[in-house]
Amino acid sequence: MQQIQIASKADIVPFKVVCVGRNYVEHIKELGNEVPDEMVVFSKPNSAISSQLIAVYQEELHYEAELCFVIKHGQLYAVGVGLDLTKRGLQNKLKSQGLPWERAKGFNGAVVFSEFIVIEQVTSDWCFTLTIDNELVQIGHSSLMMYPPQVILNELQSFMHLDDGDVIMTGTPKGVGKVIKGARFEVKLWADIPFTTEDELVNNLQQLTPLICQQWQAK
Repeated sequence: MQQIQIASKADIVPFKVVCVGRNYVEHIKELGNEVPDEMVVFSKPNSAISSQLIAVYQEELHYEAELCFVIKHGQLYAVGVGLDLTKRGLQNKLKSQGLPWERAKGFNGAVVFSEFIVIEQVTSDWCFTLTIDNELVQIGHSSLMMYPPQVILNELQSFMHLDDGDVIMTGTPKGVGKVIKGARFEVKLWADIPFTTEDELVNNLQQLTPLICQQWQAK
């Protein structure tokens, strides 16, 4: 079974990774999708978790950076950033046929996570970034989500049991794209950063030390 790391704690084995799709309006627009009437939910098995970021698995993969939470005793226990990897070509084909698309999201190596940190105090102002080869490509903020983290948790618990160690991925902002072999990916996470405008947010983040900083080089 694959494990995730929590700072200063023993590693945890998630039973499942529960993902929320279409949670940022701008991302919905960039993929040409419709805004859903209710929360879009899908899952990845434990076997999808990897410590290595891969560029190809049977076809080219696309990255999606997401704010993530580990569950403990039914609550948001720890926070980190993950990369949801997608077989975009296969996903589009399956969607066009009205078929489920787990094959495009749940394959081996379909998600990598940063180290998680235990949440000392729940905040509504989580902010994360993804840079590729030092270029900012994605910036996400919890205030831009259609469904913020606690709302996601409440909705999921209305129809499924979440085991200790399970991970929730809260959706990706605009800026998704292809994983290029050899490219260096870096995610960062901050807390208690109010959102004003994207430009102001980027300027503010440059002056602040992130809670989490994790790098991968695509294989």
